[in-house]
Amino acid sequence: MSSTRSSVRRLACVTGHFHQPAASFCSGSPAISEKVFAKGSALPPLTPGRLRLYSMRLCPWAQRTRLVLAHKNIPYETVNVHLAKKPKWFWERNPVGLVPVLERDGMVLCESSATCMWLDDAFPENRLQSSDPYIRAWDRVLEEYYGRLASSLYGLLKPDESETALKQVHKCYAYYEDVLVKRGGPFFGGSKPSLIDYMVWPHMERIPAVSEKWAPAAALDKARYPKLDAWYRSMYQLPAVKDTMFDHETHRQFLISLREKTYNYDIGL
Repeated sequence: MSSTRSSVRRLACVTGHFHQPAASFCSGSPAISEKVFAKGSALPPLTPGRLRLYSMRLCPWAQRTRLVLAHKNIPYETVNVHLAKKPKWFWERNPVGLVPVLERDGMVLCESSATCMWLDDAFPENRLQSSDPYIRAWDRVLEEYYGRLASSLYGLLKPDESETALKQVHKCYAYYEDVLVKRGGPFFGGSKPSLIDYMVWPHMERIPAVSEKWAPAAALDKARYPKLDAWYRSMYQLPAVKDTMFDHETHRQFLISLREKTYNYDIGL
């Protein structure tokens, strides 16, 4: 993993939505408790054979895994974790301390990319990865480039970094616009979504929360990026996106709590 991408992951969660409203709160999966488990809490009992996702409702990296779970209609339960005050049992499952983490019958798997690819292989129905090795390899390239966009979006929240971050955001828009032109769209997977569509979506979902409050120039110009605009519109129609997304105001309020270090992981509950 590149140092840029690694540092982005350690920021855990930040950034906001695009030009279309969503439901106020995502419906999510069957959760043992929507509220987070913090340091000192007991591990919820595990059920043999049941897939468990350790997550946090507004984490964009964990949303990647939730998108794949929703797309494939995979049964699972959710345990939301307080990322600023993590329980001991969570550290035991991921010494890095990041979500998402999957667990089932003694198997523990961390990192959004690894969990998503495993889910696509272990549950081959509604396959998301291409059978073409060349396309799969290029999708990895697109995912790596995505790290630049994610880190730039966080930079937009910081006055001393916003100008440089804004330039990088538009470079990323142009890059993905060109890829969509070459692939035909409306998705990066062509006529239907692929894994890379879901891997890129979470931070893109959060753009309006940043552009409307902190960086208006970061808003997507559909005349300048028509293919990317069409991709957004198509993504908003997907059941998995509708199932996992939050509205702009929720993202904004959550970002404010991160900036103020109050960490309102249970916002809206």
